[in-house]
Amino acid sequence: MVVIARDRAAERPHEIALRADEVTLDWPALDDALNRVVNALAAMDLGAARRVAVFAENAVETVLAHLGGLLAGVSTVPVNFHLNAEETAYILADSQSVAVFTGPENLQRAVEAAAIAGVPNVIGWRCTDAPIAWEQWLAAASNAEPSSDVRPLPNLMYTSGTTGFPKGVDLAPQMFAGGRTIDEHIAVLQQGPFAQLGTHMVVGPMYHTGPLSGMRTLAAGVPTVVIGKFDAERVLRVIDMYRPESTVMVPTHFKRLLELDATVRARYDVSSMKLMSHTGAVCPIDVKKRMIEWFGPILRDAYGATEVGTICTIDSVAWMTHPGSVGQCIAPFTRAIVVDETGAEVPPGVEGKLYFEDSTGRGIVYPNDPQKTAASHLRPGVFTIGEMGYVTPDGFVYLTDRFSDMIVSGGANIYPAEAESVIITHPKVSDVAVIGVPDADFGEAVRALVVPLDPSDPPTADELIGLCRSKLAGFKCPRTVEIVTTVGRNPMGKINKRALRAPYWH
Repeated sequence: MVVIARDRAAERPHEIALRADEVTLDWPALDDALNRVVNALAAMDLGAARRVAVFAENAVETVLAHLGGLLAGVSTVPVNFHLNAEETAYILADSQSVAVFTGPENLQRAVEAAAIAGVPNVIGWRCTDAPIAWEQWLAAASNAEPSSDVRPLPNLMYTSGTTGFPKGVDLAPQMFAGGRTIDEHIAVLQQGPFAQLGTHMVVGPMYHTGPLSGMRTLAAGVPTVVIGKFDAERVLRVIDMYRPESTVMVPTHFKRLLELDATVRARYDVSSMKLMSHTGAVCPIDVKKRMIEWFGPILRDAYGATEVGTICTIDSVAWMTHPGSVGQCIAPFTRAIVVDETGAEVPPGVEGKLYFEDSTGRGIVYPNDPQKTAASHLRPGVFTIGEMGYVTPDGFVYLTDRFSDMIVSGGANIYPAEAESVIITHPKVSDVAVIGVPDADFGEAVRALVVPLDPSDPPTADELIGLCRSKLAGFKCPRTVEIVTTVGRNPMGKINKRALRAPYWH
C-alpha cells in the first residue's frame, strides 16, 4: 500500500505530521493510527452505501476519522457540530450512515441522534461514557498495512434545503481527486496547489468543503496544523510558530484578523504564508485590500458552492485590476451566462440571474431530490447557485445579489424556512419572513420580520429567538426581530424576499 504516511515515517520519522491543539502525531504515529482506523472500519458491516458520519469539532481524531475513511474506501459524512440531535438524526438516516464518530463536546447529541436514526455505532474519543471508546476501538484493531486496492469514495456533504431539510450531495468531482485505487487518488492529490507547498493550516471547521479539502493534503504528505475554535491572535501565533505556507479562510476570518490592534499584529511573523484561499462569501473590497497589503499578493478567491466546487477564481494581481470580482470560470466550467426574468441571455455588463455552463453536462446533482436538481438548471449542464450578477466582456464575474432565499453568514449557508417553520408556531405570531441583512462582521445576519396576531400584544424578540434556539442550531436562529404589519405575500401566498431585503441593503 503506497500510503504517504508510511513513506514519510521512513524518511522523516521525527517530523510532526499532524498537530491540533496540544496533540501531535509524528509520521510513524500517524501511519500506525491510520492503519488501525482503516482496519477497524474494514471489520465493520458498512452496508451498501459504505458511509459513516463525523459529528465533531476540529481535533486530531476528526482528521483521523475522515482520512481513515478515505483510505478504507468509505464515504465520510461531515456533520455540522452545531446541529441538535433531531437535525443530526435526519442526516444520519438520510445518508445511511452505519456509525457516527464524535468528541466529548457532541457525545450526548450524537447518542440521541443515533438512537433516533437507528445507527448502531457511536464511537467517541476522550469520552468516559461513550458507547464505543475510540481509544479501545483503535487498540483492538490491527496496525498491519491494509490493501490500497479499494476505490476512494467522495464525502457526502449536506447543504441546507428550502424545505427545512438539508440535501445530501456527493463532493463535486472537481473537489475530489477520484481514482480507481487509493494509490491513484494520492497521486492526484499530490498535484494539487496545497501539495506543492509546505505545512497546511486548517482554520475553519471540517464540516465545510474548503477546510476538509485542505485537510486531505495530509494524505499527500503535507504536514498539517489544525486550529480548534477560531481565535485571531492564535492564528497569527500558529503561523509564527509552525510556519504554514497555505490555508483556507472565509472573509469573516480576515475581518477578525484585521480587527486586532496593529501592535498585536506586528508581534507575529507571517512571511511563511504563500497561498491564502478564501471562500464562503464575497470578500468586502476594503477587507481584501488590507489583507493584500499585510500578507502580500497571496490571496486567491475560490467562488462556488458545495454542490459543484469552485466555479471561478481570481488571484490578488488580477483582483487589484478587477476589484470586487470573484474571477473567471475555470474548467470544467466554460462560461458565465446572465439571463433576464424570461430566461433570455443579456449582454455583458447587464445584471441578471447568473448561470454557469458545465462542459461535462453534470451541473448540480442532488441524489435524493431530482426536483431540486431540475430546478437548479436553466437547461442541461447550465446551472445556478441562486445569485444575481453581471459579467464583463473579458469574462470577469461580479455578484450583486441573490435571487434564492439563502443567507450566507460567516461563510455558513442558512435557509430561512427552518427558522420560519419554528417561529410560526408561536401563539402570538400570525406570519413571518426571515431574511439576511447587512452585518459588518459576518457579511449577513439573520433577521426575522414578524407579523403579530395582535398588534397590541406582540411577542418579544427574546421569546422568538429563545424558541428558535430550543429547536435549531444557534447559527440558524435570528439575531434580531422586527415587528411588521405585513411580509407582502401575493395572492398565491408567495413572498418576494428580494423586495424585503432591499431597504436594508440600500
